[in-house]
Amino acid sequence: MAFRPLHDRILVRRVESEEKTKGGIIIPDTAKEKPQEGEVLAVGPGARGEQGQIQPLDVKVGDRILFGKWSGTEIKIDGEDLLIMKESDVMGIIEARAAEKIAA
Repeated sequence: MAFRPLHDRILVRRVESEEKTKGGIIIPDTAKEKPQEGEVLAVGPGARGEQGQIQPLDVKVGDRILFGKWSGTEIKIDGEDLLIMKESDVMGIIEARAAEKIAA
C-alpha cells in the first residue's frame, strides 16, 4: 500500500537497537526500550506559512533521524509497525559518518 503523509508529517520506521551493550552484556527483550532512531519512509509536501506558501521539509526519504521517546503516532501498514510524526518532533538527522561511528 502506498502512503503519502499530509502537510509537515513524515512516516518513519524504527531502527532496531543493538542486542548487546558495548561491554558485551546481552539485553533481554523485556528490558529493551523502544528505539529513538528511525528511517524516513515518506514525507509530506510541507507546512503552509502565513502567506499560504508551502515550506518544504528539511528531512527527506532515506534520512536516519533521532526523535523523542513519545513522539509520533504508532500505526500498522501492511503488517509493519510504523510511526507518523510531525517534522517538529524530529531532533536531528544522523549523517552517514555519524551513523557508522554509532554502529561501531
